[in-house]
Amino acid sequence: MQPLIGIDFGTTNSVVTALGAGGEVRVLRRATEEVFRSILCFWRDGAGHLRHAAGASGISAYLEDPLEARLILSMKSYLAQRSFQETRILGRPYSLEALVGLFLRELLAPFADDMAGARVIVGRPVRFVGETADDALGEARLRAGFAAAGLPEVQVELEPAAAGHRFAAGLTEPATVLVADFGGGTSDFSLLRFEPGPPVRVTPLGHAGVGVAGDAFDFRIIDHVVSPLLGKGGSYTVMGTELPIPPAWYSSFARWHLLSLMRAPRTLRDIADVARNAAEPERLHQLIQLIEDEVGYDMYRAISGVKAALSGAAQARLQFRHADFVVDAEIARADFEAWIAPELRQIGAAVDEALADASLTTKQVDRVFLTGGSSLVPAVRRIFETRFGRKRVLAGGEFVSVAEGLALMGRQDAAAPA
Repeated sequence: MQPLIGIDFGTTNSVVTALGAGGEVRVLRRATEEVFRSILCFWRDGAGHLRHAAGASGISAYLEDPLEARLILSMKSYLAQRSFQETRILGRPYSLEALVGLFLRELLAPFADDMAGARVIVGRPVRFVGETADDALGEARLRAGFAAAGLPEVQVELEPAAAGHRFAAGLTEPATVLVADFGGGTSDFSLLRFEPGPPVRVTPLGHAGVGVAGDAFDFRIIDHVVSPLLGKGGSYTVMGTELPIPPAWYSSFARWHLLSLMRAPRTLRDIADVARNAAEPERLHQLIQLIEDEVGYDMYRAISGVKAALSGAAQARLQFRHADFVVDAEIARADFEAWIAPELRQIGAAVDEALADASLTTKQVDRVFLTGGSSLVPAVRRIFETRFGRKRVLAGGEFVSVAEGLALMGRQDAAAPA
């Protein structure tokens, strides 16, 4: 039997799985890690040569010298954006496909023996991130990134369908299942009809997706708690006229994949020019320092930590410090849920769109399976409990179910009659 490899290249984390000869799926681990952070770090060594590392090694390299390193986050979020063609990293141009290829080579390097001769199945969201996202372009770039990593022939499958295959492995009777997969950048939904096997037969019924998920929730916390301390909502004066400080700066500041791009000299000059005539210039000076000092990763950890804490508590404290900039704020879950209300409405609308695409009512859905980190957010779970009832809603495999399901999809395709 040809080896089967499932690869979930995620906005925040990536996972690789292999299907064994006995039909079992195992996560290919690096040391003790099931998941690999979707991060690239670049720096110059003592001889001036450009170096890079990914995952935990990339984070370590960045933390050793954050002022001289360049950290690349959320690469997947750019895939469907035509405006992003290339970026310059420490003086060298890189296309997005090349960056994805570098990351994938690092991700897959320890698994050469498992990869030899394997058929590789990779996931993609139903809808890529971005208001102007081009889904066909997103998949084409995803394939090009894998080709740059030495994998020119990969099978691409929808991520929620893959998670559904993982869930269906435990079914003993026919069922219509709604699978909701919440990643860092996208929320995706698939309705699938499962007939238990062997082999398990799966019929896709309908799909929908929206380019908002965990990163968008993080954005709301930064936008409401951190950005006002850095001048958001303030004003500056030009020739006697009071003007609002440009809100676009804070929109970029609060999005991980855009923050590093703010280090462009022109952007920093513009902020400095406004600070000279601002009502509270010190706040803009702190914004400049945070951008120049590449605080994205440390702030990301603090925001993600408080978001996770709010999934299990009615309130949590956000604490972050860099130089003389300090955030120490108590956040109530009720406030957080009010902040993310626009995203919750988009998620709910996408669920309804998936049902309409499948021509099904909520009563015709036997099970609902939630996976991905944001499925742990109580307000997200309530969307499904309200529509389908608490007893039909299950969750699990928050970080590995997509990758496991991708490998299982390869097995089903191999077993299908020619």
